[in-house]
Amino acid sequence: MLIVLAALAAATVTAPVLITKLGRPAFGVLALVPAGAFVWTARGWFEGDFAPEAAPHAVRIPWMSAAHLDITLRMDSLAALFALIILGIGALILCYCWGYFDSNPRRLSVFGAKMVAFTTVMYGLVTADNLLLLYVFWELTSVLSFLLVGYYGERASSRRAAGQALMVTTLGGLAMLVGIILLGTTSGIWDLSTLIGSGPPVASTATSAAVVLILTGALSKSAIAPMHFWLPGAMAAPTPVSAYLHSAAMVKAGIYLVARLSPELNQIGSWHLVVIPSGLLTMLMAGWMALRQVDLKLILAYGTVSQLGFIIAVVGIGSPGALLAGLALTVSHALFKATLFMIVGAIDRTTGTRDIRELSGLGRDRPALVVLATAAAASMAGVPGTVGFVAKEATVTTLLDEELLTGMPGNLLLTGVVAGSMLTVAYSLYFLHGAFATKAPGHATGGGTSTAVSGADAIIAPLWIPPALLAMAGIVLGLTPKPLDAVLNSYAGASTHLALWHGWTLPLLISATILGCGILLHWQRKVVSRLHFSRPALGNANLAYDTVLDTLRRISLRITATTQRGSLPVNEAVILTTLVVLPLTMLVTGARTDIRMELWDSPVQGLVVVIIVIAAIAATVMDNRLSALILVGMTGYGVAVIFALHGAPDLALTQLLVETVSVVVFVLVLRKLPASTDGRGQEADHTRLRAWLAVSVGLTVSVLGAFAMNARSTLPVSIHIPDLASRIGHGSNAVNVLLVDIRAWDTFGEISVLVVVATGVASLVYRTRSFSRVSRRPTLRTEAPSWLAAPNEDAKARNRSFMMEVATRILFPSMITLSLYFFFAGHNAPGGGFAGGLVAALAFMLRYLAGGREELEEALPVDASRVLGTGLILSSGAVIAPMILGRPSLSSANTDIELPLIGTVHVVSPVIFDAGVYLIVIGLVLHILRSLGAQLDIDEEQRRRRARERARRLARRRSAPQSGDSAAGTADRVPATGRKSRP
Repeated sequence: MLIVLAALAAATVTAPVLITKLGRPAFGVLALVPAGAFVWTARGWFEGDFAPEAAPHAVRIPWMSAAHLDITLRMDSLAALFALIILGIGALILCYCWGYFDSNPRRLSVFGAKMVAFTTVMYGLVTADNLLLLYVFWELTSVLSFLLVGYYGERASSRRAAGQALMVTTLGGLAMLVGIILLGTTSGIWDLSTLIGSGPPVASTATSAAVVLILTGALSKSAIAPMHFWLPGAMAAPTPVSAYLHSAAMVKAGIYLVARLSPELNQIGSWHLVVIPSGLLTMLMAGWMALRQVDLKLILAYGTVSQLGFIIAVVGIGSPGALLAGLALTVSHALFKATLFMIVGAIDRTTGTRDIRELSGLGRDRPALVVLATAAAASMAGVPGTVGFVAKEATVTTLLDEELLTGMPGNLLLTGVVAGSMLTVAYSLYFLHGAFATKAPGHATGGGTSTAVSGADAIIAPLWIPPALLAMAGIVLGLTPKPLDAVLNSYAGASTHLALWHGWTLPLLISATILGCGILLHWQRKVVSRLHFSRPALGNANLAYDTVLDTLRRISLRITATTQRGSLPVNEAVILTTLVVLPLTMLVTGARTDIRMELWDSPVQGLVVVIIVIAAIAATVMDNRLSALILVGMTGYGVAVIFALHGAPDLALTQLLVETVSVVVFVLVLRKLPASTDGRGQEADHTRLRAWLAVSVGLTVSVLGAFAMNARSTLPVSIHIPDLASRIGHGSNAVNVLLVDIRAWDTFGEISVLVVVATGVASLVYRTRSFSRVSRRPTLRTEAPSWLAAPNEDAKARNRSFMMEVATRILFPSMITLSLYFFFAGHNAPGGGFAGGLVAALAFMLRYLAGGREELEEALPVDASRVLGTGLILSSGAVIAPMILGRPSLSSANTDIELPLIGTVHVVSPVIFDAGVYLIVIGLVLHILRSLGAQLDIDEEQRRRRARERARRLARRRSAPQSGDSAAGTADRVPATGRKSRP
């Protein structure tokens, strides 16, 4: 199984290259992969490898056992049956693509990859044993179906159909996921093999709800009413997609799941109440709607919906006889419906139309096509000699004798199946007549051979060989059903058998009645057409879908307009109110523990807290923004003191550095804001409301923290961290070893977030402009370097502080040295890559504050994005390198090396990961400096330059009239002759 999946995945990857190089014949090469897998599966099936008594073919790869998500694959007789349908018809459809597409459009290579990928995920779906893994494949089929149905993306109809199919099947899939989780948590069943081996779960409300939710997913995928409307809309896809996804593959996923679960879950009351009525309603409704269509693909589409309802209703019974009949119907439907879709594709490809009002005389012009279509339609109608007849007669026999449906349910189901089968015969004849008959002179085509048929192209071999093989298979299995019976009964285990002739029996009489009444319906099709309602009797599903989406859109817009007004205070109020209401509600209504609190370990901590509180209150009432910022910084520094007093030097150091960086960044932002908050126009009520909200949030967090700390019932794992840090990480600083070794995955995720944040900040500031660097580093000098660099403008020189420059000359190298010390010492002493990176970032901040953006460029003439990227590459390398060496990711190693003048140095591999953290922190701060700092400087300079230019232009305009008046006065003093007068 793994080899088959790997081969199909490899074919998916190579498909674009093959199609680009070979063109359409590459589809034939790609078909060899599913064809080979088909042969392997068929050989194993007929040799008894998948029989119930044989050793199970199973593969289990532990992955996330705690989350019940292991990669488990299992091949039994049912999985093998659906695998044969998927692989066999998939190979033929790929060959059919060779002839269907008449050119090599650019999108064809991607289309081929999607088709093979769909085969891959369908094979994974039917072989998956783990229910969560099955769900993953289930959703992948929805995504690939969306991509395939939307092949003609430039057409609005294709985009709508693709989105509709994705929406319906994905919503059903989400319901199924909830059902799987509910079933697993209540019964402990996470694998299909466990469900089969342990018997049905104990009936309960939770189990019944889980069954209904799982069935919702299965029925939506198989287009069962009321979720049927997406399939006719999906006929906007190319015909090969319809022939594969909507007859043999995707729509069979729901049937597979129902067939897999029905033997165990049919005892639960909600099972039959959902499956059988839904299937029967779908069969009757879609069969009736097929008779009013004029597009050949839509006739087949509604016929497919009808047949799927028929199969679901039978398979959902869950008894051995019903499973045998339902699986026989599944095989026959895959054979005849794929054949008919491919024939419609050939008609469309050669005549340019699928409209029966434009087709007349095609049967005389293409007799071979008529034979193939008649064989497939006969199987669909249940004519003797076809596999469809064998399956339908087995179904009638089962419904007559089924013990699970004794009485009224059995009679209603039998009556509905008979009525639906009559409609099947009628729309089968309707299809043949509409496609191939020579119409009467009064017909819309004008009678005789229509224009579309007379100008039809020749049908090439790839268009008729695949449907011919499938039609032939339907006839062979109908005449000799014994091999099919042996295969299907290996799973169903029924006492009955499939046979062409059972004698003169009641099921035979019912089959004859179905055929006769169906022929009568077609003969009186004009009378039947008058019975069709102008509007659907049960409502228009497409209209209901549009109404639901429009309603949801209106509600979402109304909610968005109410809650997202573009006002920061409103947005914060919503978030903070949620933070207060939801946790407190759960705390009040749920179980609580007693609270034991110690206000402080020493009075010094209390004194620091009082200072923090005073600073926080003062910051809220301060009018000057800079003063308020300084007070906010005091609260952060106070928290650092609390950490230090509590014996956490690493946390204290990090808090101190982060607070310093934050204050500098806030100062950079405050340059664009007024110095004072006066005149904001806030009402007193708003101020009081915000104050109460702030107090509520503070109290809520305090209360939640108190309960959370007292809710611990066991010893914390943190007591083992120092020992683990020494034994595993070979370091004495437990905090740093925890970050870069023991819990390095968490750190890796956090530094990835830092990279995203840096990119986001720069994007917001630069918007459409490049943010690699704000400017190329100017040439500030041509002599030997002596920093700080001299400014290139007098105005900037006047704005510089001599004391700041002197302090920067002294502090910068010291801070860089300190940052390197923190980096290298962090494994055994306070520090580490994060703290070292912050110190280095503060050093570059100091250079920027002393000399502006030119000085920042001079200090580190490297793009901040390159620094970020290098850091992320180093950390990623530390993650991947152990895996290349055959070890788990982030495995650490250590060694001792001898360095001159230093001696023996103990080196650990996590230092590489820590170096990545070091560079990412520096890159983040550089990004912020070059966006909030340097770029805002440039914007301000440009604003001032534009203001000066406007002032100059205005001055010139004002001086122009005065110059004109002066020139006019001079002209008045000159004689008319233009010569100066003599004195």
